[in-house]
Amino acid sequence: MINFDNAATTYPKPPEVRQAVRYAVERCGGSAGRGGHALAMLTSEKIFDARETAAEFFRAEPENVVFTLNCTHALNTAIKGVMKDGGHIITSALEHNSVIRPIEAMKKEGRVSYSIAKVYYDDEKTVQSFRNLINPDTKAIICTLASNVTGQILPYRRIAQLCREYNLCFIADGAQICGIIPVTLDDGINILCTAGHKGLYGTTGTGLLVTDGKYHIEHIMEGGTGSSSMNLEQPDFLPDSLESGTLNTVGIISLKAGIEFIKRLTPERIYNHEEKLCRRFIKGIENIPNCIIYRSSKASYVPIVSFNIENVSPEETAAYLNEKGFCLRAGLHCAGLAHKNIGTEEGTVRFAPSVFNNEYEVVQIVNVLKKFADTKRK
Repeated sequence: MINFDNAATTYPKPPEVRQAVRYAVERCGGSAGRGGHALAMLTSEKIFDARETAAEFFRAEPENVVFTLNCTHALNTAIKGVMKDGGHIITSALEHNSVIRPIEAMKKEGRVSYSIAKVYYDDEKTVQSFRNLINPDTKAIICTLASNVTGQILPYRRIAQLCREYNLCFIADGAQICGIIPVTLDDGINILCTAGHKGLYGTTGTGLLVTDGKYHIEHIMEGGTGSSSMNLEQPDFLPDSLESGTLNTVGIISLKAGIEFIKRLTPERIYNHEEKLCRRFIKGIENIPNCIIYRSSKASYVPIVSFNIENVSPEETAAYLNEKGFCLRAGLHCAGLAHKNIGTEEGTVRFAPSVFNNEYEVVQIVNVLKKFADTKRK
C-alpha cells in the first residue's frame, strides 16, 4: 500500500524513530521522576533529553515544554486552562474540531463567548476579519496555522502581531505545519499545540504543548507528578502542573528521534519535496474534466490537496483508490467548519504526501484517478 494520508499520521516512520522505539521498549523500563533506581533514572534522563530537543526546536525553555497525549489533548489543556476565568475568543472558519469543540463546550457552560473569523485567500482580508471581531472582552485568538482540509496557511505571524497589539493570548494549532514549516515561539505564538505523530514523525499517542510562559495555564487534570507529593493540591509549576500520571516513555523517545530526523533534513527540504509532489499531483488531475481541486493560486499551502470527482462521493473515490493500493482519507476530516467555509459539506478526498513518497507513486495514483473519473463521465 502507498500512503498518501500523512496529514492524519505519517507512515512509514524514519529508521531512527523505529530504532528509538525498540531502544525505549528494551531499555527504558522505569517510570520517569518516580524512583532513584537505575531504570527510573535512565528513563528520566531520556525524557529530559526529549524535552530539551523539543525546546530547542520550538525556541522555548525546557520547563515550558509539556508532553501530551496528542494535539487534541494539548489544545484542550491550553484552551480550558487559559480561559478558565471566561472572556471572548476569536477563532477561524477553518478549525478542526479539536479547537472548536472545546470552545463550544465552554460556551454552553456559560464560561466564554466566541466569534468565528472568515478566512480568505487574501491575507490582508483575513487579518482584517480577525481585527473586526475584537471587543473589550476578547482574551484570546485560538486558531489553526494551516487547515487540515485544504492545507491553506493562515497569516499567523500577522495574527500574532495583532495579538500583541491588543494584548491577547495567541493559542495555535500547529498539527499540520510543524516539521514542514519552521514554526517557533519566535513567530509570536504564546502557546503552540501540536501532534507528535504527524510532521514530527513520532509515534501515535504523542503531542506537545509549548508555551512562552506569559499566560498561566490552569491544570484541567490532577494526579501524581513525582513532585510535591505531600501536597494535596496540584503543583503550580511547569511542566509538572500539566503532566499528571506516567508519561508515554516510548512515544516521547520516538518523538525526540523524529525531531532529530527533521533537523537533519531541515523543514525547508521536507516542504520542498512534499510540495513538489503536490504540484505534480495537481498538474496530473487538473485537466480531468470532472475533477474539482480546492486550492487557489492566491493562497499559500502546506503539502495537502483536497479534491473531489463530480457526482461521486469522496468515500467512493477513496474506496476505489484503496482497492488499487492507495491510502487517502475521505469525508469531513473532523473539520466541519472548514468544509462549510469551502462549500464541501459532503466532504473531500485528501491527498497528503510525506518525505518518503516519490514522484513515481504520484504518477501511479494520477493514472488510476484518470481512469476512475473517466468511468464516471460515461
